[in-house]
Amino acid sequence: MNIVFDLGGVVFNWQPDALIGRVFPGAGTRALVKARILGHEDWVELDRGTLALDDAIARAAARTGLSIDSVTRLFDAVPPSLTPIQETIALIRSLSQTDHRLYVLSNMGVASMAYLEQQHAILDLFDGIVISSRIRKVKPEIAIYEHLLKVHRLVAGETVFIDDLEENLSAASMLGIRTIRFVDPAQCRRELLDLISL
Repeated sequence: MNIVFDLGGVVFNWQPDALIGRVFPGAGTRALVKARILGHEDWVELDRGTLALDDAIARAAARTGLSIDSVTRLFDAVPPSLTPIQETIALIRSLSQTDHRLYVLSNMGVASMAYLEQQHAILDLFDGIVISSRIRKVKPEIAIYEHLLKVHRLVAGETVFIDDLEENLSAASMLGIRTIRFVDPAQCRRELLDLISL
């Protein structure tokens, strides 16, 4: 079986509310940042790799009225906020000792992915890694799943994709990929055991 992991929210913690709260103290400002920066199309374009980080910061500051310095602090805080989910790491390590092949399929900006690769050797255990900013495609667009299958020569029916967002799983299902919605590591392990033999 081919087992494909999303990164943020599955292998590494992604807690945007906590991230915003560490940089911006006021509730009104935090709501503005969540809606107009993390919830803005520019965030998707960062993941897609079609918007430079400096441009994203300048545009976010202009859009929100926040200072360049404060927006820069927010973006600088993103990569180190992606801390390992240790139980998922343990699951990946155990799977790496089997005949199953392991892959990554993740929406991830250039800076965050570079940080993760530098800081976390767990990524060396994967047989292939597909990152949105490197191929200019993002989930849940069908093209990114097609890229995964084609480049790594995977059969959809022999592949299971683990992600924490339903829209990403629904898109994968359209191609015949099996899916597991990640809620927590214990639940993920149980559902995975229903599909494969560890």
